[in-house]
Amino acid sequence: MKVFIKNKLISWGGSSHVLDESGQPVFKVKGKIFTFTKKKKMYDMQDKLLYTIRNKFWVGFCHKTIVIDAEGNKVATVKKGRWSFNNDYKILDTENEMSIDGKFFSLSSHIMKNGQPVATITRDFSLIRDSFTLEAEEDIEFYTALVIALDNIKDKEEKD
Repeated sequence: MKVFIKNKLISWGGSSHVLDESGQPVFKVKGKIFTFTKKKKMYDMQDKLLYTIRNKFWVGFCHKTIVIDAEGNKVATVKKGRWSFNNDYKILDTENEMSIDGKFFSLSSHIMKNGQPVATITRDFSLIRDSFTLEAEEDIEFYTALVIALDNIKDKEEKD
């Protein structure tokens, strides 16, 4: 399945559109206006909460974002390398060994699971808003949450 993740042009809280190949909405991503952690919630089209994505408040020298499932369990931590100037990101606290292969904010990278590519992230060039294409055969909900987490980190870095 292929989805397109586009930050809304006018959004005070950082909300996004997630569309399928035919342009139909697949998920809703709603950001909060007043939050120190760039908290976003991801819903299916029936308004069922799928994930909460939020930055860690105290990060020290490296930025982290947490992905929490609908039951309140932490299912992933996305972390930028401590002294990384190359946009190296790690995916921690998952059931499987996961990582990002390639630089997230280059044109293309892969989400790796147990050493195998499971999803491809392509950054769509836009001067106005961040926009990504995500392609995966399975777990598209979770991988979409990871892309939103990665984008959260980048947005936090640009703000700091």
